[in-house]
Amino acid sequence: MTDSLQEKYSRQMLFAGMGPEGQRCLLASRATIVGCGAIGAATANLLVRAGVGSIRIIDRDFVEPTNLQRQALFDESDARQALPKAVAAEHKLRSINSGVDVKGVVADLSPQNAEELLSAGDLILDGTDNFETRFLINDFAVKSGRPWIYAAAVASYGLTMTVRPGLTPCLACLLESGNSSPSVEATCDTIGVLGPIVNLMASWQAAEALKILAGRLEALHGRLVSSDIWTGRMQSVRVARNSDCRACAKHDYSYLEGQAQPHITLCGRDSVQIHERSRALDLAALALRLQPVVEDVRQNDFLIRFRVAPYEMTVFADGRAILKGSKDPALARSLYARYLGA
Repeated sequence: MTDSLQEKYSRQMLFAGMGPEGQRCLLASRATIVGCGAIGAATANLLVRAGVGSIRIIDRDFVEPTNLQRQALFDESDARQALPKAVAAEHKLRSINSGVDVKGVVADLSPQNAEELLSAGDLILDGTDNFETRFLINDFAVKSGRPWIYAAAVASYGLTMTVRPGLTPCLACLLESGNSSPSVEATCDTIGVLGPIVNLMASWQAAEALKILAGRLEALHGRLVSSDIWTGRMQSVRVARNSDCRACAKHDYSYLEGQAQPHITLCGRDSVQIHERSRALDLAALALRLQPVVEDVRQNDFLIRFRVAPYEMTVFADGRAILKGSKDPALARSLYARYLGA
């Protein structure tokens, strides 16, 4: 380790649980963060500052003004430009610590690309906003034997759990019962979310990540941790492995195999996402074609936004689109076909 690195991480290495050897492990480690919303952004910030050697950030969304209350990596300029969160996060994180290899990937994690996007890291961290994607991560992690850390927050409540396949319960052990799925009715769109709970859960998640990536596995607490920062309640419980678990006992990876129907509503907005991953769009040409027929066309290097009152559509270069203002997938598909073709 060079003298400059010794100085940069000196306070962290003074902590007995880390030390120089732990720091060297961090510098050689690779983490993948899926989702760069509130928790994902806060966790990425902590891990980049700690010196995790390589961090890949995967996110499908773009920055909006409503994000700024709790998503600490972004600012008003990012929102005005409607930058993809993965791109804005990469720019900000590289300026925080140029010694970390940060790569933002503008993509929607799916069964088709999970192997490509998740295989490179030593650890996967959850910054997502829906259980379908979490179960997809869980399936991939269990099948590949890769550790991952679940984290979620809504209103003033949050929880997190570290999953080590073969050693701990997985997310399906915790949340699935038979063929049922967890309720996802309570979202930040319906009951809101406070910034402090986001940062608390991200801190728990990042601390567990540092233990794994620094090779300090004996320090892992092995529990489901939950907290409500409004009431001041905190709970830590040990979860038992489910001997009948779909994923880690029966090796039924239905989310990874694309058999589970994904949710269509994105956290924080009344929106439908349209998946057209095989397309490659010329955004400049599309913008010129849309100008005469729709309202308020805005374009950057990554996406086009336009209005078809009372709706707003955002189209990405890979063909994905998000229709804001409706939960109706048929309407979204109709408008997509009308303005972008089938």
